[in-house]
Amino acid sequence: MTSQTPQAGTVALTGATGFVGGHIARRLAAGGWRVRALVRRPLQDSALGDLGELVTPVQGALDSPAALSELVAGADAVVHCAGLVAARRRSEFHAVNGIGTARLAEAAAAAPGAPRFLLISSLAAREPGLSPYAASKREAEDLLRRKAEGLSWQVLRPPVVYGPGDRATLDLFRQFARGFALIPGGAGRFSMIYVEDLAAAVEALLQASPPEPHIIELDDARPGGYAWADVVAAAERQLGRRVRSLAVPGPLLRLVAGISSGMAMLTGRASVLSQGKVNEIAHPDWVCRSNLLGDLVPWRPLVAFEEGFSRTLAWYKAAGWL
Repeated sequence: MTSQTPQAGTVALTGATGFVGGHIARRLAAGGWRVRALVRRPLQDSALGDLGELVTPVQGALDSPAALSELVAGADAVVHCAGLVAARRRSEFHAVNGIGTARLAEAAAAAPGAPRFLLISSLAAREPGLSPYAASKREAEDLLRRKAEGLSWQVLRPPVVYGPGDRATLDLFRQFARGFALIPGGAGRFSMIYVEDLAAAVEALLQASPPEPHIIELDDARPGGYAWADVVAAAERQLGRRVRSLAVPGPLLRLVAGISSGMAMLTGRASVLSQGKVNEIAHPDWVCRSNLLGDLVPWRPLVAFEEGFSRTLAWYKAAGWL
């Protein structure tokens, strides 16, 4: 952003030091927005350290009423990205993803000026019975409806999000680069979106006149989404080599999840592969059904999967991750 970039307003952002939130912070700062970010550690120690004066840190967490009040004071909009994707027990998902959203919505509703509220949820919220994570994302949406009295709000439900800086998909890219990949068995299909397209969608919503409350699923506009075979084939084209894939059956995934959860209990850490996560992986339909965003604001996804794969692969290599 240059000194001539017009100021677009002030956005209170949670999750700014995470993968999705970091891309949103950069997009908004480049677009002239004043970004106020809720952070647990000094901003200069995060991937956003180079943004300097473009992002104002507010020290605290979702369980701190004083920090949340400071975060939203005078803000034109609140973008809520923070949340847990892995936890040791259901109650942790509830406390952070559910109650944390309620607290932030209450702080926004109590703030002068009634800022707009944009919740970055997950397509998992469509199937809350599958896992504690999915249940907590639906709970967050439901609590927002109840607590955001007087606020204009929207919920974005992205599917698989990938792109530069994503550690969640790094292992899969490493497997592709080695020419061998373990993929889930079954005939499920899923949608995806490149992280910069998601960040652009957030900015487009904030730039537009506030639409009516909506829950919006958004993806890269690929009709019918993807099967794992599509992803492997794209990886082969981008890498210029054969990638052999091995489908891992559900019972084996559950066995591995059980072992992973047991080890997590011993170490006190959250298991990335839990039984709930296996339920999500095994679900056959993660294809977005209602990409309404383009009807509400002038936004269209620009990055198809093969281009996104190429950009992400190049970033991993440049960063020394691959």
